[in-house]
Amino acid sequence: MSERAAPQSFFVSILPFMVMCVGMFIALLDIQIVASSLQDIGGGLSAAQDQIGWVQTSYLVAEIIVIPLSGWLTRVFSTRWLFTFSAAGFTLASMLCGFAWSIESMIVFRALQGLLGASMIPTVFTSSFHYFQGPKRVYAAAVVGSIASIAPTLGPVIGGWITDTLNWHWLFYVNVIPGTIITILVALLVKIDKADPSLLKGADYIGMVLMAVSLGTAEYVLEEGTRWNWFDDATIRNGAIVASVTMVLFVIRSLTYAQPVVDFRAFGNRNFAIGCFLSFVTGIGIFATIYLTPLFLGYVRGYDAFQTGVAVFSTGVASMVGVPVYIFLAKRFDTRWLMMFGLASFGASMWSFSAITSQWSAAELLLPQIFRGFPQVFAVAPSVNLGLGSLPPERLKYASGLFNTMRNLGGAVGIAICGAILNDRTNFHFLTIASHLTPQNEAAMRLLDNVGQRYGQLPGAVADGHAAALKQLWALAYREASTMAYADAFLVIMVAFVIATALVPFLRNVTPKAPPPDAH
Repeated sequence: MSERAAPQSFFVSILPFMVMCVGMFIALLDIQIVASSLQDIGGGLSAAQDQIGWVQTSYLVAEIIVIPLSGWLTRVFSTRWLFTFSAAGFTLASMLCGFAWSIESMIVFRALQGLLGASMIPTVFTSSFHYFQGPKRVYAAAVVGSIASIAPTLGPVIGGWITDTLNWHWLFYVNVIPGTIITILVALLVKIDKADPSLLKGADYIGMVLMAVSLGTAEYVLEEGTRWNWFDDATIRNGAIVASVTMVLFVIRSLTYAQPVVDFRAFGNRNFAIGCFLSFVTGIGIFATIYLTPLFLGYVRGYDAFQTGVAVFSTGVASMVGVPVYIFLAKRFDTRWLMMFGLASFGASMWSFSAITSQWSAAELLLPQIFRGFPQVFAVAPSVNLGLGSLPPERLKYASGLFNTMRNLGGAVGIAICGAILNDRTNFHFLTIASHLTPQNEAAMRLLDNVGQRYGQLPGAVADGHAAALKQLWALAYREASTMAYADAFLVIMVAFVIATALVPFLRNVTPKAPPPDAH
């Protein structure tokens, strides 16, 4: 490459792609930044406990509706203007979230934030195939894959620090300056395709409504199911029925309509179908572990938001270390075997997490988290090239939205399943432990006697001492039962990764082709 071509390549492809990647990073980071500080936001807005979850649910429901539509929206408005509008809308909605004066206004603004910002994520995936050809796609896939895995991991750290150092309003204000810069730079730099407003005529609007209702209600059911005891609640039950019926109708509609908004026929491509499933499983792994670890540290260990963020920070560091290693190896080895390593290592790390005890802190979590963080890019990046890279360019935009939806849906399903496991298995383990706390259990009796005696030294406090001893015994039993439930949840995630690892050999290898001589 000549000296003149190098800076031209930087401004034509590398810089625009970098700017778009920053936008994707902010959109993904925002999910976990807010999730780590929901209690602070709820307290600041005087929200009831059952309302706080909607700060997150409203964002996720809106986001998962828009992501599959991104391919069609890109063709209508062009990549340049869709990303610009998305970044601008996300920035404005972030500022509104910071200004929120009640829990109701916060929920509305969060839904708006998810709705407007969602297109930034799948658009980066498809843009990487435009900007980088041939072997260079290894670098692009590694960057996109690492962002998809690192951003959610860093969220609790950054969110905890912002909340403790400043206040919860700044969780949203931090998006304003970078969001504004991204909006301006994308409008100036990104030139990938042209808008085609004619697609607005004859578009499958019925399909869009069916998809929105199906994915929106499904996300709601998955997010809120555990809290309302699943199908014992009429709203959850009805939501599941609506989601199932509308999804079936949407699939039928998409397969029979001339211009569908989602290309389900892409599932006929074996690589894409398996790639979507692997994206689903990595979504389970990334989002469910980010959900479980802070929850354990907060409820079992009593950590605050910042302490929790520091404790899980090693995962993000290990993920970043894994990126250059993956790039080095991907240029020399079949990426399918690297993907097998990534998925198998992730599963092995879940097995190491299953040894968790109620005494685990940042020190004990260090090695399991490094073992989990390092192979994340190995699990995510190859699925981009092997899954999306096997499709012809004209189908890529429509398929990318579906591919990204599978990862988000995997995260929602994983969190829902883990929440159900924590609820059911905690009760199971607690009853099992309680059944052994009988007069024949010498250790339990000694604890009751010791606590009772300490209280019994005070006048008239014998009964209080006995009650305090029972309360302490109950707390210990519940703590251990809860910890065992976390171990069960990690084992279930491990099983999902074992299945995913076994499917990798069925993928066809996709060899990146060299760009044509006149390519820029």
